[in-house]
Amino acid sequence: MTVAHIQDISQYEGQNVTIRGWLHNRRSSGKIHFLMLRDGSGFMQAVMSKAAVGDEIFTRADHLGQETAVSVEGTVRADTRAPGGYELDVSGLEVVGPSADYPITPKEHGVDFLLDRRHLWIRAERQQAILRVRHEIIRGVRDYFDSRDFVLADTPIFTPSACEGTTTLFPVQYFEDTTAYLTQSGQLYNEANAMALGRVYSFGPTFRAEKSKTRRHLTEFWMVEPEVAYATLDDAIDLAEGLVVSVVERVLDRRARELKTLERDTSKLEKVKAPFPRISYDDAVKILHDKGMPFEWGGDFGGPDETAISDHFDRPVAVHRYPSAVKAFYMKPDPNRPEVALGVDVLAPEGYGEIIGGGQRLDDYDLLLQRIREHKLPQEAFEWYLDLRRFGSVPHSGFGMGIERVVSWVCGLEHVRETIPYPRMLYRLYP
Repeated sequence: MTVAHIQDISQYEGQNVTIRGWLHNRRSSGKIHFLMLRDGSGFMQAVMSKAAVGDEIFTRADHLGQETAVSVEGTVRADTRAPGGYELDVSGLEVVGPSADYPITPKEHGVDFLLDRRHLWIRAERQQAILRVRHEIIRGVRDYFDSRDFVLADTPIFTPSACEGTTTLFPVQYFEDTTAYLTQSGQLYNEANAMALGRVYSFGPTFRAEKSKTRRHLTEFWMVEPEVAYATLDDAIDLAEGLVVSVVERVLDRRARELKTLERDTSKLEKVKAPFPRISYDDAVKILHDKGMPFEWGGDFGGPDETAISDHFDRPVAVHRYPSAVKAFYMKPDPNRPEVALGVDVLAPEGYGEIIGGGQRLDDYDLLLQRIREHKLPQEAFEWYLDLRRFGSVPHSGFGMGIERVVSWVCGLEHVRETIPYPRMLYRLYP
């Protein structure tokens, strides 16, 4: 008997196949059981009649618990009323692994209850749809850079120093008396990679020990970080714009079923086209003042500020030239206006805030050393980074894009915690 995956079931119309998976739920009507199966690739209804399978199998199916592992044989039949357009007429059933008293039932459960059982919650159709969109976004990111001859250059997770300040670092005991830190970003090392390879990107987990409980924050998340030698701020914005447009188009094309499951308004995603609006920090502040929001020039934007700015546009907006004081030590000042940095944040529409942050890096040795000292960072930990300015320094730019925030926006989620299989947040380290 051919073993078929539900996602490929259209290839087997009229054939006898075996579906190996789990019983998502079931209902009965007289002498017929309607079994909703899932196999990791999709969901499909199997119709079991007592006349077709006999009393023994029919009675066995009547007592199967939710999430029982089963192997079901039957004939694939087209049915326009069925989810996915096909059903399975059952001829046989084998119980592979029983399940009793499955804790997540069709009734409403609280978020904490579900997060404590996240290892089971990801079996739900909605959660699977989110994780499939996440997978597509990651594939899209890799393909975007790989097709442009970027080199994937991995950066360390253990680092000797901070990338963006020391207050949000997770310390790790690193043999004897040495303390290492979980990386906040691969950017500094990626700058070194770019000096060797020209166009590079890193893609991996990053860690921020922020005691934040907002819907946009995780303590462990994944970030893609391209870095390009001989690139300007405008080059970085062009690259970011192309990446976002490419990824959104890919999800719309390849994950329509999942977006439908999530009840996502795809008309809003279809507006994500180049060019994106590009406004200065000064312009953004003016938008806030025009909306009657109190904001003092020189501060960084909070979540409500980002939402108010992005609500002004129907697609992502690139906000550039923030005050140097609110940006990291490595950000290059605007030569024509040193009080602002050649940095950019890309804000997603619909209130999802910053999804990309980056800009042009400081390539002057003396000024970089001055910044390290002003930020009271240990110079010895950054000697290798200063070497990049000692030996053939060039203008260069890059950015970081948080995968979970992009998934949250594309899927239209209320909270970033659903965008990763096992979210790590303030006060949550289980399961």
